[in-house]
Amino acid sequence: MRNSHVPSARSLYRRQFLRRSGLASIELTAAQLARLRSLSAKAFTPGGGRANSCVFIFLFGGPSHIDLWDMKPGAPKEIRGEFQPVATRVPGINVCEHLPLIAQQMDKLCLLRSMTHRMPVHGPACSEIYTGRPYFGPPVTDQATPEDWPSLSSLVSQFGNHRGSLPEAAVLPWYTQFVGQDRRIAGQTGGRMGEHFDPFLVEGDPTHADFDVHGLQLPKDVDAQRFNARKEFRRRLETQSAESLQQLEKVRLLEERYTSAEQLIDASRAQSAFSLQHESPQNRDRYGRTKFGQSLLLARRLVEAGIPMITVNWDDESKVNKVSPHWDTHDENFSRLSRNLCPVFDHAFAAFIQDLQERGLLDSTMVVAVGEFGRTPKIGRITQNGMTKPTGRDHWPHAFTAVLAGGGVGGGQVYGATTSTGGYVDENPVSPADLSATILKHLGVDPRHEWFDRFQRVRRRLSEGTPVPNLG
Repeated sequence: MRNSHVPSARSLYRRQFLRRSGLASIELTAAQLARLRSLSAKAFTPGGGRANSCVFIFLFGGPSHIDLWDMKPGAPKEIRGEFQPVATRVPGINVCEHLPLIAQQMDKLCLLRSMTHRMPVHGPACSEIYTGRPYFGPPVTDQATPEDWPSLSSLVSQFGNHRGSLPEAAVLPWYTQFVGQDRRIAGQTGGRMGEHFDPFLVEGDPTHADFDVHGLQLPKDVDAQRFNARKEFRRRLETQSAESLQQLEKVRLLEERYTSAEQLIDASRAQSAFSLQHESPQNRDRYGRTKFGQSLLLARRLVEAGIPMITVNWDDESKVNKVSPHWDTHDENFSRLSRNLCPVFDHAFAAFIQDLQERGLLDSTMVVAVGEFGRTPKIGRITQNGMTKPTGRDHWPHAFTAVLAGGGVGGGQVYGATTSTGGYVDENPVSPADLSATILKHLGVDPRHEWFDRFQRVRRRLSEGTPVPNLG
């Protein structure tokens, strides 16, 4: 159990001193700097093997499984839609014709077609995927609350195998959020476990020439010599007052943030982990000069740097569309998929998988691409959103697909199956909890381990699910 003592007058004075000394100008939040460890920054285990990572690609809005991954060409037109299936590199497995590059990577992919839950509302459904837990409240909001379940990234931040001075979990290029709302979507941070376990946010557009991660550079008026002198002075001050501060949890976290900031600046300078400047123009073109493509390229660099859990949230210019932002295709489902969404995803995702394999990273890196739900089997059917048009598909959580690769997952396979209309799971159902348990197991974290729920003051398992069997 964590204490919540109020800092003493001495500790408050000390904060003011540190702020005036310039160390507080390292502009990283408590959430970003939580739980960093002063260990080796190498991305290898002591036994010589590469440490495991996971890249979790969240396709915000809910992509249409029946039009992309689980096509039903024999179903009536109002179900099968306008697209044709195309053969992949693996005989007997077909995907959408608008994913030709991914089709050529099918020997490395697993189509997990039996994802299922019961939540049709965006925010709570996102929370269920991010956290691996059924949403705790009524499905009436898309926005985060302090009572949110902790994200999988936050669980890894606390219980992961800390192996470097970089964060244990990172999110890029943003926290998902609907335009017009003042808070992010639920379930992406520490929630009721505590904000100091929030993942590190790498915010911005990596396509911009001046892209950098805010807070990783020294202030303009502080050179390396002054920075090192201030670190030494602060450490001497810590030694003198350590006994009186030992019981102050908030002060301990404050000191941890200062130390973590120093480590993070040093590590990022040494490894250039958060920069694309060292990538060749050819490789950047290979991923596509889109926000999503460059985010995946940056994610590959973070895997190389040794960050265990990396979340890449889909973002695009359609966020201002009030009816169909992102993958939320309530209107013009087929034209939006074929013209806007599929080309960007196909280009970037195929390059990412191939790049990981070429660099020897795919075996140790589990890649998961999934949205919060699928879309209605019948075109134009209204289930949750009354703005759904005859040309669109509404929300459908009862059956959808997650795409997996690497991390011991066997490629060239389909796991699970849906009914003839793609509406319900027919075999091997997989819940968000099962998916979270699978990821945790890959990262070497026991899903049965417990964390302390500060909201209800009880202990809970990291995941109530069971790792998906027979994926290897």
